[in-house]
Amino acid sequence: MLKAHIQTREKFELNEMFEPEDLTSFNFHKSLPDYKPTPLYELDNLAHDLGVKSLAVKDESQRFDLKAFKILGAAWAMAKALVDYHQFNIEDITLSNLQRELLEKDSLTFVTATDGNHGRGVARAARWLGQNSVVYLPHGAAKERLNAALAEGAKAEILPMNYDDAVRYASKMASENNWILIQDTALPYYENIPINIMKGYETLVHEIKDQVSLLPTHLILQAGVGSFAGSFIKAFAREFKYLPTVIIVEPEEANCYYISAKSGKDNPQVVTGMLKTIMAGLACGEPNPLAFDIIMRTAQCFVSACDEVAKLGIKRLAKPLGDDPVIVAGESGSVGIGLISLLMKDEKYISLRKELNLDVNSKIMCVNTEGDTDSYNYMKILNEK
Repeated sequence: MLKAHIQTREKFELNEMFEPEDLTSFNFHKSLPDYKPTPLYELDNLAHDLGVKSLAVKDESQRFDLKAFKILGAAWAMAKALVDYHQFNIEDITLSNLQRELLEKDSLTFVTATDGNHGRGVARAARWLGQNSVVYLPHGAAKERLNAALAEGAKAEILPMNYDDAVRYASKMASENNWILIQDTALPYYENIPINIMKGYETLVHEIKDQVSLLPTHLILQAGVGSFAGSFIKAFAREFKYLPTVIIVEPEEANCYYISAKSGKDNPQVVTGMLKTIMAGLACGEPNPLAFDIIMRTAQCFVSACDEVAKLGIKRLAKPLGDDPVIVAGESGSVGIGLISLLMKDEKYISLRKELNLDVNSKIMCVNTEGDTDSYNYMKILNEK
């Protein structure tokens, strides 16, 4: 069900990752309509069942009404792009300040490729800011995710290509139409917006800092292009001044970080093809160069997981033990819980558990990055026997 590669982390000075604390993006997020921190749940009964000390889940299914964390990166990157484009002199960037500055400006068009959640975030941010948005989804994207972008006012369509090719197509369309590409992976001569998207994701860690009761010994983080994981690691190291054991998990059909780590090469390795997996938000075959170095220097374990691991996580969270809360997790959001459940319960992985020091003293933290953004497939998985 899974393959794992463990690497010895090279020793590096943790302060190499530190930057002066910058709460500009966090403060912007707090100015958005109906902002509130998403909960950090302690699943005490599941932790006991799995034989670990604690198990915490940051639940991004409750991020606004969008069921995913992606709006954090999309909204901040769009805000920064508008400030830079119009050369606004805004000391405190809030939604209302920016809306006021934009009143007499013509609308711009922002374009992106997405497996669903990022595109809806771009469309929502554009609606808040009075801009236009164009959203391209790859082959196999759920109709519900397409309709979610359309409902936000975007022009959206599903393309006959995989995610990475859709990114290149969006970049081409941006160039031809004088649109602004808003993508969370770097391309040649395209870094500022991906950097700001990753900066936006750091809000999760700012919130966790005020919520966590037991500091984790292990972080389980999903990787698509790696922007979320790289951002989370960097912010966690800065805010908490240490790093737990970092475990990166990907779909086996789109496991570019796993094969990169296993190759022993310094440059990113690429997975091609249609990248068929139910974990649509992680179906990315090419690492983000801005995140790659961070992840490769800090992660201890890279896991390539089949779709059954995500299904296990969905069921574990939807049908909790005792008084643990119900958590609605989509396929990409559930895989961390599925992974730790499998590692702690299946004796096939006893040696891997030992190598990762997973035992009764372990304090695990996962992030449910999305809710049931494909509700049909979510219910289909829950009803499987």
